Amino acid sequence: MSTADSASHRIKSIEIDEDSLAAASRDQEQERQVAIFDLLDGNYFEPAEASGGPYDIKLSLVENRLAFDIVGPDYAKRHLLSLSPFRGVIKDYFMICDSYYSAIRSSTPQQIEALDMGRRGLHNEGSNLLRERLEGKVKTDLDTARRLFTLICALHWRG
Repeated sequence: MSTADSASHRIKSIEIDEDSLAAASRDQEQERQVAIFDLLDGNYFEPAEASGGPYDIKLSLVENRLAFDIVGPDYAKRHLLSLSPFRGVIKDYFMICDSYYSAIRSSTPQQIEALDMGRRGLHNEGSNLLRERLEGKVKTDLDTARRLFTLICALHWRG
């Protein structure tokens, strides 16, 4: 793949469906905004069967599933992913994030570091799971998957 090809396989905009967003704490909202900024600053996103981007993405929840609406110059497709495989890792991720944000205010640097390592480990687990679930549909690099996982965590599902 040439550099021009890899440069065209990228996300140029991302929208999160407002009706699908969970209520967020100040820390969670900050994390979401940083993820969007970092994602748009640099990413690799290559939908199968697409000749090149850039792509506009909308993330939402549809009938208890995660919807990736992807639109590019010659590509428009919705991919639906079951949320079931993500539930455990997202629940654990939220629990450790809550502990981490509390620790920042009152714990020792060693305690904060230990929680942050656990948080990063769960984040990587969720990111790798996302890449597996997108296999055959969309290729991403780990950094892109990490940022997308952060945004997926911003969504909630009713049920």
